[in-house]
Amino acid sequence: MAMDVVDYEIFGTDMQYVEVELDPGEAAVGEAGAMMYMQDGIEMDTIFGDGSSQQGGLFGKLLGAGKRLVTGESLFTTVFHNEGQGKKRVAFAAPYPGRIIPMDLSRLGGTLICQKDAFLCAAKGVALGIAFQRKMGAGFFGGEGFIMQKLDGDGMAFVHAGGTLVERQLAAGEVLRVDTGCVVAFTPNVDFDILYVGKLKSALFSGEGLFFATLRGPGHVWLQSLPLSRLANRIVMSAPVAGGSSRGEGSLLGGLGGLLDGDNN
Repeated sequence: MAMDVVDYEIFGTDMQYVEVELDPGEAAVGEAGAMMYMQDGIEMDTIFGDGSSQQGGLFGKLLGAGKRLVTGESLFTTVFHNEGQGKKRVAFAAPYPGRIIPMDLSRLGGTLICQKDAFLCAAKGVALGIAFQRKMGAGFFGGEGFIMQKLDGDGMAFVHAGGTLVERQLAAGEVLRVDTGCVVAFTPNVDFDILYVGKLKSALFSGEGLFFATLRGPGHVWLQSLPLSRLANRIVMSAPVAGGSSRGEGSLLGGLGGLLDGDNN
């Protein structure tokens, strides 16, 4: 399927959004709930699957939807197409603090492997597939990183990284060991694996978990300092309803202040 060529502009610093410009007849595919705003003339359709197999009949649609279900995403994606006169814009917002990375798949060999919750939006025609981890046992227990998303095509795709973004070009044979949740994306020529830490004592008392990801070059990798899972765990641990405790930051009353203002009702 031919890719739509789109222009774009990224706004913001810590909480970014990307504005995609569509010519008449062009379209972009967005992750469910990512749309921020759109100009008059852009029509929105919810489709089954990822939008790349709409000419392949029922089987193609089921295959596209199945890929998304396996990666834990919604069975549906949203297509935004310009039905107006002249150029129109639609914006997609990052789900939490971090950076939006524009990926030109034509310059990356046509394929990019990324964390399953990293995809934000893309030009219509980019196919969203799945990339399984080679070692099933380590993958199942390793959590993040077992099932990755695969973006195929020659158009623009936009990926979100939490916190600070790190880009590394790995030389042939160069190995980087990374927390599984901190891997955002990598080119397919990078050898990716999930390995056991090897020392139960270190895993239990270091707080780093039982598994880490290894990335072996050559190839390009993108890392994030704040995975969504880490952010979510911190929020849950600090929530009083989940057993967390309020420290009363910035208040002389401390815990008493929480009782007085009704936070602990």
